[in-house]
Amino acid sequence: MKTISLLTILLFSFCGIAQNINGKAYYQSKTTIDMDNFGSREMSEDMKRQIAERMKNMLEKTYILTFNTNESIYKEEEKLEAGGGSRGFGMMMSSFSAGKQYKNLADNQILEEREFFGKQFLINDTITNLQWTVGKESKQIGQYLVIKATAMKRVDPNDFSMATRRNRDGDDEEKKEGEEVKDSTSTNLDPFDEIEVPEEVLVTAWFTPQIPVKNGPGEYAGLPGLILEMSIDRTTILCSKIVLNLKEADKIEAPDRGKEVTREEYNKIVKEKMDEMRENFRSGSGRRGGNRRFGG
Repeated sequence: MKTISLLTILLFSFCGIAQNINGKAYYQSKTTIDMDNFGSREMSEDMKRQIAERMKNMLEKTYILTFNTNESIYKEEEKLEAGGGSRGFGMMMSSFSAGKQYKNLADNQILEEREFFGKQFLINDTITNLQWTVGKESKQIGQYLVIKATAMKRVDPNDFSMATRRNRDGDDEEKKEGEEVKDSTSTNLDPFDEIEVPEEVLVTAWFTPQIPVKNGPGEYAGLPGLILEMSIDRTTILCSKIVLNLKEADKIEAPDRGKEVTREEYNKIVKEKMDEMRENFRSGSGRRGGNRRFGG
C-alpha cells in the first residue's frame, strides 16, 4: 500500500501544479568535528570543549532557499556577529565554504560566490548532476512525506572542509623493516601530511514530491521534489520551515560579485595557493611571513 501511495503522490504532484510555484525553505546546517581525531591527542577535554564552543558559529548555520519552478538563490541567513572566535582557522575554513548560490534549472547553470583568502570569485558552472538512486524508504518531515535517495559525490582534493586526520597508527604498522618512522611529536612535521581528503563521499537526500520542484539546498538538485533533508559526510542539513506561494515573491537575481571563473579555474587557484602554503611551511618562510595575503 505504501508503494501505491508514493506513486499516487508522484503522479498527482506533477500534474500542472508546479507551473507557478514559488516559496522559501529555511534550513539548519550542522557540521560535526571529532576533536579526538582532528586535534592533538594530548589536548585536554576542557580545551577540546572550549575550541568546539568557539567553532560553533562556524559549524552551525541557518540558510534560506528562495525558489520558483526554474530558479533559486541559496544564502546564509544574516545575523549579528558575536565577536571573538578563532579568526585564523575560521578564515581558512570559510575559504572552502560557498557564499550565495544561484541555480537556473532550465539552463542547468549554477553561479556561486566564493571568498578565498581575501579575494572574491564568482564560479560559473553547470549544476552537479549526481546519479541519484531513489529507494523505497520514506518518512515524515513536518506535514510532508519524504523519500530517500542516495548518490556518491567526488570530492575535490583541495576541499579541506572535508579533511580528516590521517591514521598514522595504521601507517606506522605498514612501515617496512628498517624504514624510518616519523616522530609524531616533532614540530617540523608538515601539517598537510597529518590530514587527508576523501576521494568521494556518500550523499543522502530526503525529498518530497508534494513540493514538485527539482531543487534543494546549496548545489544539490535533480530529484522529483524539493529536498528537505541532507547528509553529506559530517554535515547534516534539515529544513525547519517552508512558506509556499507567496503573494509578493522575492525577486531571484543572479549574483555578480567577484571575478568570474570556471570551476576548473577556481580549483587551480586553490591548488596553487595550498601548494604555496605547504612550500612556505617546509622552507620555514611560512613562519616568518605567515601574514602575507593571498595574491599579495
